[in-house]
Amino acid sequence: MLVLAVLPAPATAVTVSDLYSVEVPVSGTNSSALAQGYSKGLARVFVRVSGTRDVLDLDGVQALLADAESLLLSYQVLRGSNGDNRMSMTFGAVGVNQALASVDAPVWGANRPLTLAWVAVAENGVRRLVTEDSQGQAAAWSDAFSRAARERGLPVALPPSDVAGNRELLSDIWGQFAGSVRKASEGMERDALALVRISRSGGQWRAGWIFEGDAFSGSESSVSAGSREEVANAVINRWAEMYADRYAVAAGDVGELPQVEIVLRGVGSVADYGNATEALEEFTPVVTAGASSVTGDQLTLRVAFSGELDQLKEYMALDARFVPAEEPGQKPSTTGETEDAAGSSEQAFESLYQVLYYRWRPEPVIDNNAGG
Repeated sequence: MLVLAVLPAPATAVTVSDLYSVEVPVSGTNSSALAQGYSKGLARVFVRVSGTRDVLDLDGVQALLADAESLLLSYQVLRGSNGDNRMSMTFGAVGVNQALASVDAPVWGANRPLTLAWVAVAENGVRRLVTEDSQGQAAAWSDAFSRAARERGLPVALPPSDVAGNRELLSDIWGQFAGSVRKASEGMERDALALVRISRSGGQWRAGWIFEGDAFSGSESSVSAGSREEVANAVINRWAEMYADRYAVAAGDVGELPQVEIVLRGVGSVADYGNATEALEEFTPVVTAGASSVTGDQLTLRVAFSGELDQLKEYMALDARFVPAEEPGQKPSTTGETEDAAGSSEQAFESLYQVLYYRWRPEPVIDNNAGG
């Protein structure tokens, strides 16, 4: 399999909302079984957040895993229809990040690049294009890549199903003709574009890839694996480690006081700006709050806080002036905007915590003289 990845501009981070959540099988509900489950779950989260499987070999990590319960925010034991127990758990983002930093591990935040993967598979003499709603054998490949990407916390998208029968496009993917695939990708959200071809040789699947663009070298890498699940895992692992090498924050830069960006829309006056900032500063977890940029009625604040991010979000939920807003989708940019957009995307990818989006709803002004 050959992968050609190209970074178009501008790039926009995708927030991985469940980066610190995981589900693992457990042998029972006694304290020993639960402790083993906590440890297994935290190990997977460590790999996801550091961006590398090598993190588990660092000095001090086993001690952190033995005390995994101290980083736990919540858990639930689920009983399956076959009687097996599984435990769903969520760890605190701040606690996990600082634990990784304490053993000199890198920390890769929740804002990550979205890879649009065009995957062509040659199997049993037939070539197929893998799409988001694939059927038959192509669906098995779609599922394998989706599971692998979810495990590593890597946003990966497949093209829509309406291109599945495009034989010309399939040939272009197989032949690594990136130009036509870029054109076919217009209007599809992505930060990276990947052309993938998969074939079987000597009883194994062989995977090789080349990355192009400012962010990557042109050197070729390859892996071989015995099953579709193993080769999908191997490819996604390499992609995750490549991105982490570029965007993860060094342990020394994590700091003891976490910071988060809050994008606040509807700030239409100096009074709104002052009231919104003052409201944030009154929340117990907030240490400092200050503007980092203003665009029209949109105010971006950088907030330093103590404790976990969920605690700050709970305080904001109690103040009706902060109305949760959806994260904006990617927007096309003119050539003149490319440089600024690329710079802002770098900052977004290197931010440790998800960007929070709200709309400011000022308190109504009551006229005491009305009616009278």
